[in-house]
Amino acid sequence: MNIENETDKEKRQQKYGEYVRQVTPSFSLPRNMFRAFLTGGAICVIGQIIMNICAANQMGKEEAAGWTSIFLILGSVVLTGLNIYPSIAKFGGAGALVPITGFANGVAASAVEFKKEGQVFGVGCQIFTIAGPVILYGIFTSWVLGLIYWIGKCLGWF
Repeated sequence: MNIENETDKEKRQQKYGEYVRQVTPSFSLPRNMFRAFLTGGAICVIGQIIMNICAANQMGKEEAAGWTSIFLILGSVVLTGLNIYPSIAKFGGAGALVPITGFANGVAASAVEFKKEGQVFGVGCQIFTIAGPVILYGIFTSWVLGLIYWIGKCLGWF
């Protein structure tokens, strides 16, 4: 009786292993890296074009950089609202999610998703669901590095 239970258990584990292999997506690392490079590069090229246009209109470097960020964020939010940016992110992976456009997409996607729950409890409470950890750990890391730098300055390391 105990031998039969062990055999059934082994068969179930084998079937489960086959099922996991079927549903687990396979990916090509070189292909994904190329797509990320292509997508991130395209975003950077668009940003550089915006920067050049701003510079051609006699803006200073900092002002042009500010306008470039604004236009990239606006483009990302509009594409998210039109449900286009998720396709770009699916194709480009980290190339679309790491730049400032990915951060704007994270905030806008949460706003679009929770809009149906209302302005306060939907959008207001959930808008930073995706971006919140990025903000939290970004601020925390900046604080820790600032503390290390301050201690280093006090000890004459820097």
